[in-house]
Amino acid sequence: MLSSPVTGGLASLTRPNGEVVIRIEGITKEYVMGESLIRALRGVDLLIHRNEYLAVMGPSGSGKSTLMNMLGCLDTPTSGRYEFNGKDVASMEDDELAEIRNREIGFVFQTFNLLPRSTSLQNVELPLIYAGISSQERRRRAEEALTEVGLGDRMDHKPNELSGGQRQRVAIARALVNRPSIILADEPTGNLDSQTGEEIMTLLETLYEGGNTIIVVTHEEEVANHARRVVRLRDGVVESDQLRLRLPATPDTPQ
Repeated sequence: MLSSPVTGGLASLTRPNGEVVIRIEGITKEYVMGESLIRALRGVDLLIHRNEYLAVMGPSGSGKSTLMNMLGCLDTPTSGRYEFNGKDVASMEDDELAEIRNREIGFVFQTFNLLPRSTSLQNVELPLIYAGISSQERRRRAEEALTEVGLGDRMDHKPNELSGGQRQRVAIARALVNRPSIILADEPTGNLDSQTGEEIMTLLETLYEGGNTIIVVTHEEEVANHARRVVRLRDGVVESDQLRLRLPATPDTPQ
């Protein structure tokens, strides 16, 4: 696998046929903790195009979790501009932001966040209930999403009847069910063993190849290696932004 650095700011990241889903310009985020001012983000510029597979990396305190919250419309910046599908997020009302989080962003969390007393099917249906989809259509789409992630035979199982990998697949199906603009995965293999984690990353790869836009926030190089682009943060700024080129395997080329 070869990496090619991307330099030159926003303009150099624009692709001729790439539709921009997320545009971030000069984003800062500051917190007051006691008597200290914490500058979590210090002027981040970022473009994310439709059908990209992007990993956001950085050590503890780098700002990656803060950036993830910005990308997911879970937090607002102190300054700068964030556009989602061409709309200025700062100008949106709470109801509009909630609709974006429900319909446009599919969240996958390290801890799965499944309802323990609900079946896989019911967990996947949940975003569709909030979206006002009819019960018949909810069931159809939830069954379709679970089948897509390889759990067509586990629809009636509750989380405690599933392995960790299967629970994460349910979470991914739930993220997919509203056909969002992006899937935002926060440390998606953090609670899984290495083999199961690799299976989940292979699933995300398949979803990307099927046309989904994937953003993974991680501190693990093994996870980031699956992405086609890696953005590294340090001290609240973008340290590097690299496109990763995957070459066809040959007998002399390691996988």
